[in-house]
Parts: sequence; structure tokens; C-alpha cells
Amino acid sequence: MMDYITRIKSNVSIYSTKKTDNVFDGSYKSVYKGNSLNFEDLREYVLGDNIRDIDWKASSRSRTLLVKRYIAEKKHNIMLVFDTGKKMLADTKGFETKKEVGLIAGGTAGYIACKNGDYVGSVFNKNGMIEYGQLRTGLVNLERLITLYDRAVFNEKSGDLNKSLSFILKNIKRKMIIFVVTDAAGVRSVSDNTLKKLRVMHDVLFINISDADFTAGASYDFDKSEHMPDYFAGNKKFNELELKIKKEIYDENEKKLLRHGIVFTEIDKKEDVTEKIVELLERHKYANTRR
Repeated sequence: MMDYITRIKSNVSIYSTKKTDNVFDGSYKSVYKGNSLNFEDLREYVLGDNIRDIDWKASSRSRTLLVKRYIAEKKHNIMLVFDTGKKMLADTKGFETKKEVGLIAGGTAGYIACKNGDYVGSVFNKNGMIEYGQLRTGLVNLERLITLYDRAVFNEKSGDLNKSLSFILKNIKRKMIIFVVTDAAGVRSVSDNTLKKLRVMHDVLFINISDADFTAGASYDFDKSEHMPDYFAGNKKFNELELKIKKEIYDENEKKLLRHGIVFTEIDKKEDVTEKIVELLERHKYANTRR
């Protein structure tokens, strides 16, 4: 029953031994905005911390710059929005399917939330129909959400990510932190109007799952539902055109997300997931301190 949770917990544990639990937990809690917080303890200042959190008296006594750490007074709502469609069956730069990497990425964000006692839900578009996993607490709920997405069969080329996000705008009135798990095409498909409306009420973070290159011989043909022939990898014109188009899409996506104050990360393989999620949370924290 808890197979995915076991794998996710293992990855998180490995990261924790490198970075310590305080850094890991702190980066998650720092995602929240507002002052509904209780003082917990002090820790050493790191680049990006809000200067208003510095405890000057304690810093003077210890001769080390210290900041106050806080814990939230109430539980928060974490929504995992998974992209779908045949494109998620394609490979990443790390030669793993985008769906599998995306599943572990979303599951990791959900696992961190569960450790904090928060509510976790999910939304994805299954061949035109919205699958909504209600916001609940606990690892059993998270495993249910992950399994729901894992067992879904996608017949459409694109999962219509914009439709999934529009469902949230129309039907869920709670303030949330939304993790959008998608790829470059998915980011590109989301309208500016949808992002603008989401940002009025919610915190939004994008997890971009990378696309394999032609040169890697792992590109996917949606029409034939199979990987493309190896001879494409050796075609110089195809390779140059691919790199040009990818850069244009990436730059376009980055500008769009930055316009709306949304941070994102790109993930190539499962073993990088935990580190990338923590980095994403840290960047989100830094973005909030500048606003």
C-alpha cells in the first residue's frame, strides 16, 4: 500500500543526512506568507532571510547574526496539480518517463506537507474529465492521491493543464499553495489570465519535468505512441532546430512565470527530486521577501 511513500521517504532521508532536518523543514515552512506564526527558536542567518526576522539582541550576545524561526498556527492546504496526456509518457533528459518523475516530484512536495500536518489534495485532467482528490491529512491520503494519478491512462496528446487550473479557480475557495507538475509544453499552455487569477489568492510554484533531446535518442512520437527512430539523433539540422525551439520555449515560459511572480525548477531524474524541491522552496521564500 505504501510503496510510493517508502520510496519518497527514502529520498528525503538521504537529502536530510546531507543538509540536516532544520534546513529541510525550514525551507518548507518558509513558503508561507503573512504573520500568522508562533516563535519557535533561533538559527544562524543565511542569504535570503528577511532582515525583519533578525534578533539583534541575541545576535549581539552570540556575535553571530541570528534570525527567529517560526511555526505556523494552523494547517495549510497544499494542492498538487499534475499534467497529463501522452506527452507525459515521453522520457526526460535522465531517460526516465516524465510521468514517473512528475509523480515522485509531486509526491515529495506532498510528503513534506504531510510531515507538517497539512492538508494535501490533487487535481489532474484525465482525458477531458477532472479528477479531484480532496484535501485531507496523512500519508494514507497522499498514497491514495499518488496511486490515483499513477493508474490513470492518458489517451490525449495534451492534458489541458489550463482546464485543471481553471477547475481550481471555479470550485475551490480555500487559500492554497499550488505545486504545478508539468513540462515545457504545459507551462506554455497555461494562459496569463489563469496565472493572474491564481496569484490573487494562492501561492503557485511550477515543477518543470525536462524533455529528452533528439541527440539522446529518446524522443517520443505522440501520433505513433512510440519513440522516434535513432537516425534523428544523428541529423544535424534536426538537432540544431530542436535546440533553437527549446530555448525559445524555455525563455518564453520563464518570462511568463516571472511576470506573475512564480518561481519554478526543472527536474531531469528522480534522484534529483528532493534537492530540487528544497531549492524551489528557498527561491520562493527569497521572492516573497523582496515583495
